[in-house]
Amino acid sequence: MPAKKTAERTEKGVAVKISAKKAAALKKLSKKSANKASPPSALKKHEKRTKKENKEKVVRDSFTMPQSEYIKIAEIKAVCLKAKMHVKKSEVLRAGLKALAKLNATQLRRALSELEKIKTGRPRKH
Repeated sequence: MPAKKTAERTEKGVAVKISAKKAAALKKLSKKSANKASPPSALKKHEKRTKKENKEKVVRDSFTMPQSEYIKIAEIKAVCLKAKMHVKKSEVLRAGLKALAKLNATQLRRALSELEKIKTGRPRKH
C-alpha cells in the first residue's frame, strides 16, 4: 500500500501534518486572500451592503375578514385597473393603513367602532 503524501504546516508555532491535497487547497486560498480586491471595488461592495441594510424587512401574516370587505379589495383593484394602475392586495391594504394613520384618535375610534367584530382564526369547513 502506498504511503499518503503529507505536508507540514505550522499553526501557531505547532507543526501539523496535513494531506497534500489540503496543503494545495490552503495555498490557493492564501493566494486568493493575498490578491484581495482593490479599494475601489471594496468600496462598491460596502455601498451594496448599505443599500441592502436600508431595505425594510417584510413580514408575512394572515388574517380573517368578512367576505364583503374582501370583495371591496377586488373592487378597489378594479378601479385602479381602469385608471391603468396595477396594484396588489397588499398595496391596497397598506394604502388603507396609511389613510388610517392620518386620522386623529376620535376619527380612528369611530372608524374602528363601525367594524363588525368577528372571530379570529380559520373558518370551519362545511
